[in-house]
Amino acid sequence: MNRLKIAAGNWKMNKNFGEGLALTQALVAGSEDTGNLMILGTPYIHLQTVGGLISNSNHIKLAAQNCHQNLKGAYTGEISISMLQSVGVEYVILGHSERRQYFDEGNALLAEKVNTVLEGGLLPIFCCGEALPIREAGTHVEFVAKQLKESLFHLSAEDFSKIVIAYEPIWAIGTGVTASPAQAQEMHQAIRALLAEKYGNEIADATSILYGGSVKPANAKDLFSQPDVDGGLVGGASLKPDDFIAIYNSF
Repeated sequence: MNRLKIAAGNWKMNKNFGEGLALTQALVAGSEDTGNLMILGTPYIHLQTVGGLISNSNHIKLAAQNCHQNLKGAYTGEISISMLQSVGVEYVILGHSERRQYFDEGNALLAEKVNTVLEGGLLPIFCCGEALPIREAGTHVEFVAKQLKESLFHLSAEDFSKIVIAYEPIWAIGTGVTASPAQAQEMHQAIRALLAEKYGNEIADATSILYGGSVKPANAKDLFSQPDVDGGLVGGASLKPDDFIAIYNSF
């Protein structure tokens, strides 16, 4: 199965307007269409400008880092799916560990957000993953399975086929510690087996599962060479054009 290979950058709360402009220009100039996908998950202030800069690049797509579960209303500081649509966003990152930790986003709320994104015609990048105590207890597979079941498994097969999954071992985000290629493969394989059990082998085999946890040019090739690792959700390294291009070229 030739799954879509993806290098997705999550800028988080970084880069002012000028810095984001320069970063995007460098990525457009320095990357080529290899048949794989580069996704830029920018803060809201950048979405319209970045969307314009990448409009002629078939291999670069635009993502928001979050959206509200309701279509509109009195939700100060939030952003709606129609707002994201209107500036050319194609993907929305949902359930990042930082949203879960700092903003108390649980599995039920994320199920609502998944529905909103899909109903709006956009594509969710759904994050899942465990903290260090869960990994040390050996219950990481069961924990991630619960996240997926409670937020995604209400979807029809047709809707689920639009999901990209990003596995984030929380203990490896921003710490400099990376799951070994074998650890990443173990979890990605377990996720794909769970998807096959629910939706069948065809959909499971077609679902891109990204690894997110201190991906760098030095380890990207080893991680991406694993049979069930289809790319990365990249934090810090996505803020450096040379590093992110090197990661994109690691397939």
